[in-house]
Amino acid sequence: MKNALSVAVLISGGGTTLKNLIDRRDAGELPIDFKLVISSKSSAAGLGFAAQAGIRIRVITKRDFASPLSHSEAVFDACRQSGVELVVMGGYLEHLLIPSDFENRVINIHPSLIPSFCGKGMYGLRVHQAAVDFGVKVSGCTVHFVDNQYDHGPILLQRGCEVLDGDTAETLQQRVFMLEREALPQAILMICRDRSRYLAANGSLNSLP
Repeated sequence: MKNALSVAVLISGGGTTLKNLIDRRDAGELPIDFKLVISSKSSAAGLGFAAQAGIRIRVITKRDFASPLSHSEAVFDACRQSGVELVVMGGYLEHLLIPSDFENRVINIHPSLIPSFCGKGMYGLRVHQAAVDFGVKVSGCTVHFVDNQYDHGPILLQRGCEVLDGDTAETLQQRVFMLEREALPQAILMICRDRSRYLAANGSLNSLP
């Protein structure tokens, strides 16, 4: 695809986010070139989607490294060697330290409206259970650039939905996931269409919407 953005996708589990992005690419909706999929564990089911799509795979397990810094260096060295412009966290559960040359070049999608229901240990059903328990009337998802704090960094976009009476964590999760399927591709498309605005050569962030 002409002028495709080179991406790596980081996964830890089922790979539904990766599959969604592959499908969007194949449908001509996303001008991206998957250079690499990195998994935090060899058992991640999402590796099957990467293999079927012919995407190069690396398994980089945190426990194999002496420190968080050496683990992060291994992940980003792999991205550098593959010529990656943008790193997409697609259900990646490990905390990474972002090197200076990848500042504002790593994005994540979180299943809440940050700054609500986010931070260390807040992922998956835990997020939705917290929203239901607190009694909020609106939830949603957030696409943001990743920095060295949990669920922090400049926000690219958010999408919201109503929390219904009688919602459980599971029913809310299903509804928010449908928002995630649209929000992450849209955020990546924003970056694809205006690299100079979002991805600076020195890692500094240009103006956001």
